[in-house]
Amino acid sequence: MGLLSILRKLKSAPEEEVRILLLGLDNGGKTTLLKHLASEDITHITPTQGFNIKCVQSKGFKLNVWDIGGQRKIRPYWRNYFENTDVLIYVIDSADRKRFEETGEELAELLDEEKLSGVPVLIFANKQDLLTAAPASDIAEGLNLHTIRDRVWQIQACSAFTGEGVQDGMNWVCKNVTAKKK
Repeated sequence: MGLLSILRKLKSAPEEEVRILLLGLDNGGKTTLLKHLASEDITHITPTQGFNIKCVQSKGFKLNVWDIGGQRKIRPYWRNYFENTDVLIYVIDSADRKRFEETGEELAELLDEEKLSGVPVLIFANKQDLLTAAPASDIAEGLNLHTIRDRVWQIQACSAFTGEGVQDGMNWVCKNVTAKKK
């Protein structure tokens, strides 16, 4: 089979749809991250009241990304979106050290959810462009991520504002959703 026929076969193969749940505390940068992925303007972002959905094409996948608001009063409704999730992306504000305990508790609750059992998790340690941001390794240690044994996970330093590290994280998502769906 020649290169041209392989390329034709790949091109004719339907893109696989992937459902991504984008969660984290309010003001973590979820919507900025989503808009960055969709190549949209990020200069005017307002807090998400409810949810945003965007379809993003990446590495032969059609990524349906559900950005759910992170305010305390909205978090109990997160569970309404767990079904059929292929990948969980959890966004942490790396510069908001006062909320590390709270974000760790929310992440732990998500990891205990039956409907999210075995779902790969990407933790974006966001806002790395700020001088006060904790390194991703410190966050991983503080949240005891090394104890996660029931799924694949990755912590990725990033800045949704500048875009740094975002593509690396999405490459991990595409690689691991392929492994999960096989």
